[in-house]
Amino acid sequence: MKLGLGLYRHMLHQDYYAFAVQTGCTHVVAHLVDYFRGGSSNPRNNQPTGDKDQPWGLAGDPDKLWALQELFSLKREIEAAGLKLEAIENLDPAHWHDILLDGPKRALHIENVKTILRRMGEAGIPILGYNFSIAGVCGRVHGPFARGGAVSVGMDGPVDTPIPNGVVWNMIYDEHAGDGVLPTISHDELWRRLERFLGEVLPVAEASGVQLAAHPDDPPMPTMRRQPRLVYQPHLYQRLIDIDPSPSNKLEFCLGTLGEMTGDGFYEAVESYSRQQRLGYVHFRNVAGRVPQYRETFIDDGEIDMIRVLSILHRNGFDGVLIPDHTPQITCDAPWHAGMAHTLGFVRAALMSIERASERQLSKGR
Repeated sequence: MKLGLGLYRHMLHQDYYAFAVQTGCTHVVAHLVDYFRGGSSNPRNNQPTGDKDQPWGLAGDPDKLWALQELFSLKREIEAAGLKLEAIENLDPAHWHDILLDGPKRALHIENVKTILRRMGEAGIPILGYNFSIAGVCGRVHGPFARGGAVSVGMDGPVDTPIPNGVVWNMIYDEHAGDGVLPTISHDELWRRLERFLGEVLPVAEASGVQLAAHPDDPPMPTMRRQPRLVYQPHLYQRLIDIDPSPSNKLEFCLGTLGEMTGDGFYEAVESYSRQQRLGYVHFRNVAGRVPQYRETFIDDGEIDMIRVLSILHRNGFDGVLIPDHTPQITCDAPWHAGMAHTLGFVRAALMSIERASERQLSKGR
């Protein structure tokens, strides 16, 4: 297994690459969507949270896809710093909103995704993480929830406020949309849209040597803002996998989101999906509580046994990248850096311990 760091767009520069190397990372997962653009409520040194039912910010330029040269340049910069670019996480709503909404620009947006996949393949970037969700990541609150009053995020109950026109995936893609709200659709309709999407783009992903890795719904509620969710229970990941046997149909495996899900089966899910070799990369995050009431915690302080998770992944031969997608902020002059360094140190030590135990076992076997 490899240790990586997820970096938001404004973090894609030498200072953060140096931080990644210094904390023991070998890989980067890059966010090219600027979630903070035009937003007023999101601290740029933490993950975007919003205010319950408020969008993060403005989507990008609908006519400007990520250029091949931009991808090449990013990869070269990261490699020059001694790291590898493992994935691009998330598509810009400006480039694919009508795939989610089944709107009039759907055919154009399918071509957008195909173009992005081909460019990623040409640039040698192996994974595209995506979240097939109309409401997106919403309904979260932030406050001094973690150990010692460290600022973290969580959820304090369902959010049923409808989504206004011009908003999808918790970002504004049309500032001039008319009044009104998005009509509610059924779970079956959302699954139909996903199946149609995968049927059209997976052949291009496979031909390009790129994996599409699906994130579960966060928060994992059956509905959010009057819209259905796809993967809000661990077993629903299997339905997604079973849509298409393509080796490019993978999972962006978020432990925190899985831990927030109601019901049992967390460790069984880790076992099943890693044994099936369906993990693209892993979001390594701990939580306490279940939806609709939960809090994100320090990596060593939640309800998930993270060492047990690593042991399962190791036993099943997972050799991909682990990143701490979120951490509580530690009270100091660099709260994001300190929180990330704490988590990365924990994971690096745990990986070293598991690997050395495995080496000792092999030596005894000889």
